[in-house]
Amino acid sequence: MAAVMNKRYVNQYASVHTESIIEESTPHALIQMLMAGFLMQVNAAKGAITRGSFEDKSTHISRAISIVGGLIDGIDMERGGSIAENLNRLYEYINAKLFQASAENSIEMLDEVSELMRCVKEAWDAIPKAYH
Repeated sequence: MAAVMNKRYVNQYASVHTESIIEESTPHALIQMLMAGFLMQVNAAKGAITRGSFEDKSTHISRAISIVGGLIDGIDMERGGSIAENLNRLYEYINAKLFQASAENSIEMLDEVSELMRCVKEAWDAIPKAYH
């Protein structure tokens, strides 16, 4: 009983902590968090494939796909021009590869999408603070 209560309190704290971080973050920082979360989910999916835990793999890949959906929603297609169009296409490619990696249990495809996102994240992280 005590363990259940403790888990509930931990989850409640984590939820409040996450909400306060989101409320205090800039849009630039939120995108950074989404990209970092994507990389964590893909890495966890790779571990799950290695362990043969295909239910966990599906959960982590689904979360990664949701994160990419959030990144796509954040693209300003009206003001972003060709950069926005290219980024949108890249994110759509990443999602397609995630679906394929899930179906084929392919660590190689997960490595590919991780590398693509890592490159985008490095560029995003390098944006000067004045442009955030």
